[in-house]
Amino acid sequence: MHEFSITQDMINVVVDQAKKSGARKVKRVSLALGELSSVTEESVNFCFQALSKGTIAEGAELIFRTVPATYRCHQCQEQFSGEEDRLTCPRCGGSQISLVEGNDILVESIEAEA
Repeated sequence: MHEFSITQDMINVVVDQAKKSGARKVKRVSLALGELSSVTEESVNFCFQALSKGTIAEGAELIFRTVPATYRCHQCQEQFSGEEDRLTCPRCGGSQISLVEGNDILVESIEAEA
């Protein structure tokens, strides 16, 4: 289950940043979850609760924001949202497209007690 390693990395970032700021307890963590990231809010929540035990992030609330998949056409530079299996640009019909965002998990903010 790759959710465990992803969540452990996220907890490491949260705890390190909170400690650098002098925090004693993390209360809330806001995450941007790409719709193509292959993890679910439920799995991240489950892993977070299990892996954060004994850290200053234990019991923190997770807030999720879904980031839609966004693509860019290399021919006309059009940026658009769409399905993962989209093969052509909706503007020019070009087939050289790349994913711009929507497959990452990012820590957007950390709310903690000093």
